[in-house]
Parts: sequence; structure tokens; C-alpha cells
Amino acid sequence: MIEDILYISAGLIMLVFGGDALVRGAVGLSLKLGLSALVVSLTVVAFGTSAPELIVGIEATILGSPGLVYGNVVGSNIANVLLVLGVPLLIAPIVTTQRGMRRNLVMMLATTVLFMAIAGNGGLYFWVGVAFLVMLGALIFDAYYMAMKDPDIVDLSEVDDDAACDPSWKVGALVVGGIILLPLGAKLLVDGSKSIAFELGMSEAAIGLTIVAVGTSLPELATTVMAAIRRQADVAVGNVIGSNLFNILAVMGGSALFGALPTPEGFFDLDFWIMLAASLALAPFIFMKRTMTRFVGVVFLIAYVAYIVLALGPRM
Repeated sequence: MIEDILYISAGLIMLVFGGDALVRGAVGLSLKLGLSALVVSLTVVAFGTSAPELIVGIEATILGSPGLVYGNVVGSNIANVLLVLGVPLLIAPIVTTQRGMRRNLVMMLATTVLFMAIAGNGGLYFWVGVAFLVMLGALIFDAYYMAMKDPDIVDLSEVDDDAACDPSWKVGALVVGGIILLPLGAKLLVDGSKSIAFELGMSEAAIGLTIVAVGTSLPELATTVMAAIRRQADVAVGNVIGSNLFNILAVMGGSALFGALPTPEGFFDLDFWIMLAASLALAPFIFMKRTMTRFVGVVFLIAYVAYIVLALGPRM
């Protein structure tokens, strides 16, 4: 048991540092090649911040653990709204007046409903994965097109322009380090999670919805907390919406290319509906352009704790 906990801890650390290294290295490489900060934001950074979830999903699919894949994505999408937004809201309020946010929220809700409908029909398979990745490409193209019409619609705060000043050897080392750490961290995390689930009699889905989901959401949580401390958390909602879209289309779609992902039992009892409800909870603030306050953060965090308790109860 102790060995498995160490595996999980080491895996999470490798995923966090590996994801950060890959993003910084890839951004530096892209800017050195002359790509604009806008293109980097819509592609390199977006993919890089979802890399931990994607690598974990592929690793779990190859090892025949669909419960971990679904738990990772569904749990991460729930955590992104209730936890990743809830914690920084205790520090500073968040306004929801960014341009394009309504459009992106509608896309996220539509994608979430589509994901649930396909999962309810048996699960995700190769051609569904291909379709999801095509949809992802279309969304990136749409975002690029909208950004060309209105550059202010895309937040570029995550693009570290200083990365272009890094020496080439450092950029290369960061990219290689990220590529090495991510799959290694994913393997340790998945192996340790499966072993603990077996020893405790818990399902892989339960581990995925909690330890794995929260672990792979740590980079987003750290980013939003630091932004809130600097009173720059207004971009957090947009980042959460983008992350949830990528989790479904890139992580589920990419994982489905490596093996069949039948829907595990029990997800339609609670988890899918909480994921949809958490997504819908953003709608009143975004459509009415209301500021999210500390009280909202408290409600989100209480809801997240309640969900974890309800989700783990039947699976223990």
C-alpha cells in the first residue's frame, strides 16, 4: 500500500512538472520558429495543459482500464468547475464578461451532452474518437477565425513570451524532459491507482474520479490560485471552459484511438449528471454577466465535497 501511494505521489509530481516543462519548452520552440503568440495560445498551450489527462487516458486505455479514463475526464471536468473555480473565489471575485465566453460555454454544454449521449449508447470506440478529434480541430479553427476578427477575444496571458529568450539547449531540454516525464508519471499514477483500488476493493472509476482527477487538475488549480492572488483571476472561467472541452474531445477522443472505451457501470447514476449540472452552474453568471463572489466559491466547494462523499459511498 505504501509503495502504491509513493507511485501515485511520484506520478502526480512527474505529471505536474512534465506538463509545465512541455508547455514552456513547446512555447519557446514555437515562438523561436516565428509562430504568433495567438497561434501558440490556441494550439500549443491548449494541448500542453491537457497533456497530463491525455497521457493518463491513453495509458489507462492500453492497460484495459476504461473506468480510469472516464473517471479522469468526468472527475476533472467536475473538479475544474467546483474546485478549480471554488478555491480562487475565496481569495478574489471573478467577473464573467470576457468576449466570446457565451459562445464557448454553449459549445462546452453541447459537447458535454453529446459525450453523455454517446456514452449512454454503449461507449466510445475508434470512429467516435476520430469524430471527436475532427470536432476539436474545427473548434480550434473556429477560435482562430474569431480571434483574427477580434484579437482581444483570446487571452494570451498563459503564453510566456520570455520563453522565446531561452537558449535553444534549454528549450530542447524542457521539451525532452516533458516528453519523458509525462508518460512515466502516467504509468506510475495508473499502476498505483489500480493497485490501491484492488487492495481497498474500490472500483477503478472511484480512483479516477478522485485521486487521478484532482491530481491531473492540480496545474489548473495552481494557476487560478496564483491568478486570484494577483487579482487577475478573470480569465479563470474561460480557461475552465476550454479545459473541459479539451478533456472530452482530446482526452476521450485520443484515448479511444488506442482501444475500446465501454461506459463503466454507475456513471449515469450520479457522475455524468453532476458534470452536466456543474457546467450549467456557470450559465447564469455568464449569460447575465454576473460577478462570481466568495459565497459562490463556498457553495462550489461544499458541492464538491458532497459529490465526493456521494460518489465514493456506493463504490467503497
